[in-house]
Amino acid sequence: MPKTKYRFEIERSIFLEHIKQAGLRKTSQRDLIMETFLSTEEHLTIEDLHRLVQRRDPTIGHTTVYRTLKLLTEAGLAREVRFGDNKTYFEHHHDHGHHDHMICTACGRVLEFFSEAIENLQDEMAKEFGFLPTHHSLRMWGLCRECQHTAESSVSVPSGAQPRVRVKTAIDS
Repeated sequence: MPKTKYRFEIERSIFLEHIKQAGLRKTSQRDLIMETFLSTEEHLTIEDLHRLVQRRDPTIGHTTVYRTLKLLTEAGLAREVRFGDNKTYFEHHHDHGHHDHMICTACGRVLEFFSEAIENLQDEMAKEFGFLPTHHSLRMWGLCRECQHTAESSVSVPSGAQPRVRVKTAIDS
């Protein structure tokens, strides 16, 4: 779903208020990094975001992207997610409903989903064990519909072994 101008302006004002509260000033580089991140719905690493930003302004360094992404996370506009490939990804957080992830171990595709039944079961288990959850993340690894039909992806992972994951982002192409 395309981002509406209204929603973008709300997110922009949240970010600007956050950097003001942090005693930082508004800069054109921060603006470009924020706009670039908020204009995509992809899961991005810092390196992915840096490459996207550099297409518009090659003078912006990796450290500036890192620091701005940290500010976006602190402001509640982004959140960290990990898919098992030893990388940290960032996705939109503000005004985005809770969801979980399925990661294809063959092609690296990441599918987002929400299941009321799973949410209810988690609540039941927490109650049964007297546990107070503060947050959770469900990740499933396996083969997407397309990869189930290829011979290469029919290799199974031994029980207890970590799956080999290679997440593919939109900017990899």
